[in-house]
Amino acid sequence: MAANPIFINRELSWLDFNKRVLALSKDKTVPLAEQMKFAAIYGSNLDEFFMVRVGSLYDRTLLKNEITENKTNMTAAQQLQAIMPKTGELQEQCDKYVAKLFENLEKIGYKKINFEALSKEDEKFWKKYFQNELFPVLSPQIIDHRHPFPFLRNQEIYLCATLKGKGEATVSYAILPIGNQFERILYLKKEDAVYYGLAEELILHFAELVFPTLQKKCLFRITRNADITAKEGMFDQDIDYRQVMSELLKKRRKLAAVRIQFWKQPAQEIQSYLCEKLVLPGNQCFAQTSPLDLSFFFKLTGRLQSEGYTQLFYPPAKPMQAPHGYKLGSEVRKHDVLIAYPYQSMRPFIKMLLAAAFDPEVISIKMTLYRMARDSQIVQALIAAAENGKEVVAVVELRARFDEQNNIDWSKQLEEAGCTVLYGLDDYKVHSKLTLITRRTQNGYHYTTQIGTGNYNEKTSEQYTDLSYVTTRPEIGEEAAAVFNNLAVERLTAHTSHLVVAPLCFKSVLLEEMDREIEKAKRGEPARIIIKNNSLSDKDVIEKLSEASCAGVPIDMVVRGICCIRAGVPGYTENLRVRSIVGRYLEHSRIYSFGDGGNMRIYMASGDFLTRNTERRVEVGLKVPDPIIAAKLRKIVDLELADNVNAREMKPDGSYSKVKPNPGDPRVDSQMELYNLFKDDFGTAISEEPAPKESKQGFFQRLGQLFRRK
Repeated sequence: MAANPIFINRELSWLDFNKRVLALSKDKTVPLAEQMKFAAIYGSNLDEFFMVRVGSLYDRTLLKNEITENKTNMTAAQQLQAIMPKTGELQEQCDKYVAKLFENLEKIGYKKINFEALSKEDEKFWKKYFQNELFPVLSPQIIDHRHPFPFLRNQEIYLCATLKGKGEATVSYAILPIGNQFERILYLKKEDAVYYGLAEELILHFAELVFPTLQKKCLFRITRNADITAKEGMFDQDIDYRQVMSELLKKRRKLAAVRIQFWKQPAQEIQSYLCEKLVLPGNQCFAQTSPLDLSFFFKLTGRLQSEGYTQLFYPPAKPMQAPHGYKLGSEVRKHDVLIAYPYQSMRPFIKMLLAAAFDPEVISIKMTLYRMARDSQIVQALIAAAENGKEVVAVVELRARFDEQNNIDWSKQLEEAGCTVLYGLDDYKVHSKLTLITRRTQNGYHYTTQIGTGNYNEKTSEQYTDLSYVTTRPEIGEEAAAVFNNLAVERLTAHTSHLVVAPLCFKSVLLEEMDREIEKAKRGEPARIIIKNNSLSDKDVIEKLSEASCAGVPIDMVVRGICCIRAGVPGYTENLRVRSIVGRYLEHSRIYSFGDGGNMRIYMASGDFLTRNTERRVEVGLKVPDPIIAAKLRKIVDLELADNVNAREMKPDGSYSKVKPNPGDPRVDSQMELYNLFKDDFGTAISEEPAPKESKQGFFQRLGQLFRRK
């Protein structure tokens, strides 16, 4: 059966998203240092894609799993075959863009060292540096009948060499790990410029000093499968869940290789040898001229910033701080409050948690935790509350990919402080961002509920666009309490009136809203659907959107990443438009809008329209009850639909083109315009510096003293 022409494969759509990220590394409207960061983000994204998505497909091919993907009918093997050439094309683009970055760095006095073209004086200097600083800590390994092929660590750079053996035709191999025991970026100041080079390239240049019989050499880096599930370890009912996760993290380090990157084109015998040892097909090997790990750009930009190259960065834009004396806990008793990150600071929310920790009327704090900062004031507030005798329930999701160890560590600290720590449900990740503070007064119980689109993470709250809705409406608090009670007894929430809770009453509610707009369009009444989220892959949602388009409903979608629906396909999606915003901040908020004017219903939620969010995770959102906040959310999406700086629009063939302003039209940068939208809510203008930071210990001590005095 032929695939529906509106469907796009999930993995290929993700590669298109990463292509949009990579494009920012050559975008002339983006400052040079920020271009370098986007190149590094592109590389990090691609690493994770191979570790998780390609790793999962690789597992399915090993198991001979012939189940096809439900939209494009591609098997796992077919998807891998489609991914590899597209990755190769992206790598070629990346090499060109990185070479241009090096050229532009040279214009400001930062020159990359080519160790193959050193002057005699520089050759002597770097040889001495190599012998004195690097050679003593290297650990070369010969591979022969007495020394088996070593285990190669994920994402680490290695040197592979062929060595001349004792006999004429004898060739042996050697591996040299290039670890983190020395600085990767090497600097040499001269009168004309600052010269910088990479340690692995220096080691490659002088490899003959390590292996005197060296014949051929190259640098390489492998990516390993990281797709693990907790179910693999749950073989014993009495085993500690944290221990299971810790063991699985050890297992992850040893999973099969799914990609090899080579720096420059390797000798054929080296590539064949490594592919054989790592059991990898040749099409999963990629030669490149850009460095194997682009994360060094982050450190290089840090140096540029410390040296005062401010013109190479985005202009400063700090989160707006609440005015002195502002108390979110008091304000929300007057009206619902919306906080928008990174435009507004997370500090009022943290202060509200801390105030609750010391408030004698507060009897409990319940919170879902998915990704937390390594030095989390939010977790410290929960610990303080527990130590003050409050009931604290923390639903900690240990399966948050690549944050597992951080979450394991925090869960231990929470338990030691007296918190009740829950780990959610066996078959569903708890991805919601939900907080419930319960206060007992003379007039009964009162709830303060917070529903968010993003994690309780102070660091990412300054980098991701997210929304935090805080309310004291009792009906919402009661439903939030029911969600926590259901999580405590490992039961899904099946019925709600105000919240939307996946997997049982999230997708169904939003599909019903789409049906209402379809019926209105059929009656000739004005209808409208606007969706802003990170990703879309759910087949039911895609088919409903196509049905709405065919009924004449105008549909606008702002989808940052994966988007498995093709826009503008005649007879299917001609009334549907898709754009992606990729810019200074990572777009992360989820807003679902139906209707217009007085008929408008707006939802915000922690969940996307990925199948994993709609069917395999516990997500929480709400139908926004406050008309002022609903109107503000609509203004957010309207601004993004007007963006002509960060936006790219999808064409009917699934490709994207950058949106450019028409002659005479003003530039609309939705991300920066949103500072103006929220500047009157609380806080100071973005040009003003926030109040000086105090230490975490001092902050907690001062708050504790304040509430004890009360």
